[in-house]
Amino acid sequence: MALKPVTEEIINELKLVLSPAAVSAVPDNYLLEPRSRWRGISTILALPRSVKEVSAVVSLANAKNIPIIPYGGGTGLVGGQIQDTGPSGILLSLERMNKIRYLNPDENVITVEAGVILSNLRDAAEDAKRIFPLSLASEGTAQIGGNLATNAGGVNVLRYGSTRNLCLGLEVVFADGSIWNGLSRLHKDNTGYDLKNLIIGSEGTLGIITAATMKLFSKPIEHTVALVAVKSPKDAVRLLSETKDYFGETISAFELINKMGIDFLKETKVEFKSPFENIPEWMVLLDIGHSGRSNLKTNTNDYFENILSSGLALDGVIAENMGQQHDLWAIREKIPEANRRIGAVSSHDISLPLSAISNFIDEARVEISKLGNFRINCFGHIGDGNLHFNIFPNKGKKREDHNNVRPAIKTAIHDLVHLYGGSVSAEHGIGRLKIHDLVKYSDPIKLKLNKSIKSVMDPKGILNPGTIFGPNPCD
Repeated sequence: MALKPVTEEIINELKLVLSPAAVSAVPDNYLLEPRSRWRGISTILALPRSVKEVSAVVSLANAKNIPIIPYGGGTGLVGGQIQDTGPSGILLSLERMNKIRYLNPDENVITVEAGVILSNLRDAAEDAKRIFPLSLASEGTAQIGGNLATNAGGVNVLRYGSTRNLCLGLEVVFADGSIWNGLSRLHKDNTGYDLKNLIIGSEGTLGIITAATMKLFSKPIEHTVALVAVKSPKDAVRLLSETKDYFGETISAFELINKMGIDFLKETKVEFKSPFENIPEWMVLLDIGHSGRSNLKTNTNDYFENILSSGLALDGVIAENMGQQHDLWAIREKIPEANRRIGAVSSHDISLPLSAISNFIDEARVEISKLGNFRINCFGHIGDGNLHFNIFPNKGKKREDHNNVRPAIKTAIHDLVHLYGGSVSAEHGIGRLKIHDLVKYSDPIKLKLNKSIKSVMDPKGILNPGTIFGPNPCD
C-alpha cells in the first residue's frame, strides 16, 4: 500500500492526540544531517511525552499510511534520521521523554526513557558511584534511543561491548501502535526468540524504542591512560595482543591514531596538548582500569619497560594524574571535530579481522592514490577492529572539488573491506547512505530473511521508510 503525505487533517488529528504545543513545523536544524549530505523533507514535528502518546501517534500514522521518521538526537552519520524522498512524513522526536525511571546500584541497572541524552545517563551512573561505559563523540547530544537503534559502538567496546551488550530490556511501540513492555532487569532469560536484540540496530524500521533498561558497572579504583608510539598498524595489533596477555580483560580502550589526525588538529586550530615533541606516524591510546585492588601502577611501569626494550613501542607517555588522562583522551576525542572542519571527501566506518588491518591500510592507500591526490586520516577503535578510514582533500581544495570521484573512492574501499572479510558498517549503521552496499555485500539469505522480518513487523512500511532497505523493502 502506497504511503501518503501529511495533510492538514492529519496535523489537526496529531494536535488532538498530543497537544497543539507538541506539534509544529519542523525547525531547520532537524532537517540537516551532521555532514550536510542530506536535507530532510518532513514537514511536521511531533513531540510526545509518554509511551501512550507515542502509541497514539504511530496508530494514527498506521491508519492513514503516513511515514514516521524516528529522531534520536540527530547525530547519526548515515542519514537514518533524515527522510529525503517519498511522501512527507511525521518526524517523531522523543526528546521530551527524558526521565530516569529506575536506578539500582546494587543490581547495577538503570531504566531510562529513550530521549535521555547519553551524557546525562553517564552522569546519573556517576552519581550512583557506578559507570555507564558507552562513550562517543556526540554523547552531549545523542539520545540513548538513537544509540540503541543504531547499536552504537564508541571507545569502550573492547571491554564492555557495543550498546546491544549493555541492554537488558526494552519498551517498544510497534507499527500498529501496540506497546511491548520488555523492560526486563534479568541478566538471563531464554524464553523464546530474542526480540530485544532484533530491535537494537534496526534503525527505527521495526519499532520505536521508548525506554530501555541498561547495565551499570563498578567504577575502576585504579586507572591508567597512556599514549604509545609504534612503527606501524601491524605493531599496534601486536601490541594489543601483548597488552591483553599482560592486563587481561581490564583494557577498556585501545585506539589507533595517525599523525594526520594530529596535523588536522593543528590545521583547524583545535586546542590540544601534544605529549610528543616530534609527532610519530602511528600512536596507540590505551585505557586500563581495575575495579578491585591491584598494583596497576607498578604493573604498568613494568609493562612499558618491557615493550620499549623489545622495540615494539618507540616511545610512550603515561598519565600521572586525572588532568593528564583528560589531555591524552582529548587528542583522540577532538579528531572527529578536526575532520569535520577539514571536510571529508568520503568517510568509511568499517571493521576488519585484526590480522587483516595492517595489509588493508597499506592496500587501501595504494587504491586511493590511483583515484587522485588525497590526504588520508586512518584512526579508530583498533581493539575491536573498527577503523575510520577517511579521505580528505589536500590543502587549497574543498571536498566539493572531488564529488565526481566520491563513488569510486567508496567502492574501492568497500570492495577491499569485503575482500578481507570485513564489514562496511561497523558502528554507524546502514541508514540511507549504505543501502546499496547492503545489497552488494550481504549474504543473500540474510538479506531475504531481514526483508521478511520487516514485512511482517511493519507491513505498510511506515517506519523510517528508505532506511536500510530503500523505499521498498520487497524490491
